[in-house]
Amino acid sequence: MDAKKTIERCGVLAETYPSVFIVELDQDENNFERVSYSYTDILTDAVELVFTDDKKELAL
Repeated sequence: MDAKKTIERCGVLAETYPSVFIVELDQDENNFERVSYSYTDILTDAVELVFTDDKKELAL
């Protein structure tokens, strides 16, 4: 049985490109500064985006 691991990250959408987007992560909660995801990650539910109004941040 293959269990999916869930990782939550908070950051700010920094850059967008034709096939990927870059998120700058909150340094207090993460070991690295930036991550990139493809739009396919969203379409295949590998990545879920949640936009929060109070922090103006993106939860991944």
